[in-house]
Amino acid sequence: MGEDRRLAAVVALAQGMAAAHSAREAWRAAAVGACLALGGGFAALSVWERERGRLRVLVNVGRRAADEEEFPEDESYPVHQFAEITEFLHERWAGGGEPDAWVETAAGPAAGRAGYVHQRVAALRRRGRGCCVVAPIVLHGHAWGELYVARPVGDPVFERADADFATVLASVVAAGIAQTERLEEVRRLAYTDALTGLANRRAVDARLDEAVELHRKEGVVVSLAVCDLNGLKEVNDTYGHAAGDRLLERFGSVLSLCGAMVPGGALVARLGGDEFCLLAVGPPADTVVEAADELCRRAALLEPGEGVACGVASTDDPVGPVRSARRLFRLADAAQYRAKAERAAGPVVAGREGPADPVVRLADAPSRAEDGERRRFRGRHSPEV
Repeated sequence: MGEDRRLAAVVALAQGMAAAHSAREAWRAAAVGACLALGGGFAALSVWERERGRLRVLVNVGRRAADEEEFPEDESYPVHQFAEITEFLHERWAGGGEPDAWVETAAGPAAGRAGYVHQRVAALRRRGRGCCVVAPIVLHGHAWGELYVARPVGDPVFERADADFATVLASVVAAGIAQTERLEEVRRLAYTDALTGLANRRAVDARLDEAVELHRKEGVVVSLAVCDLNGLKEVNDTYGHAAGDRLLERFGSVLSLCGAMVPGGALVARLGGDEFCLLAVGPPADTVVEAADELCRRAALLEPGEGVACGVASTDDPVGPVRSARRLFRLADAAQYRAKAERAAGPVVAGREGPADPVVRLADAPSRAEDGERRRFRGRHSPEV
């Protein structure tokens, strides 16, 4: 491959990773770009999980063998089978060497120096590949993983120049991964409540919009529990804001635990101040009500504090059409409002008191739209249509 073509391949790989919207997309772009740049038939990207002592495959692209998935759930290999990722490379880097790539063939090493190769050679033979080039990926001065590109039996064997080029590609991949990790962290922070570690209002807005749209198209059940932690102001006034923060954190842990009781899990979030919610998509309403009831029971045991007022609204109950996230929020909020007014020990559920259900009437009353929109989180959603 000429210098111009190699430069174009490097640029294409970098652009592909930069355009990715998720870590998975970035991994795939890295593997596809490297495979094309090196004229391979197959490529994989793997990460070294130090805590497990394993090299885990993140993505496989190209002509995959029967036992290879594009995004494998748990395709991993003991690191001791690939000593170059730990012993060999560590020793070279400690001595000031560079993490150069190398070539292996179905007959053994071909170019460069590697560690133990017999497992990888056996894998080449088993999967009908004639050769591969392996390039270590270094991130922040440490071994991060490997870029692996292979050619089928009968294709030209990779040469030393290919290994050198793979080293360059690996450095581009490392830069792309670093950028992806930074963006993922920014996204995580943007959708996470800093105090409790739960999701925040922005995350709920996005997920609830998607869930209601899914309900409208496919009839999927969407349930929302809205909670107010009682007595927070008194705790702050009496014991200080540090004690109030600890109460919020402890309640957040209880909410997370109860959310995990819902089959398939639930999104649990702090909406701000003493307001929290639990959003479940798919399970029947009764399952979410059971989780809300357990939440109320556990919250009542938290000290200092005065338990929680909890309201539940679900498309699974007779609440009328739910065409927008705004209406489901209004229903859950009205149920929570009633729970607080009645000092209910358990959740109040919208729509369960017959055709004239007071919670549904409260949620849909015109005055509700004119009372200053007591819940800040409802302000973003458009009116019910």
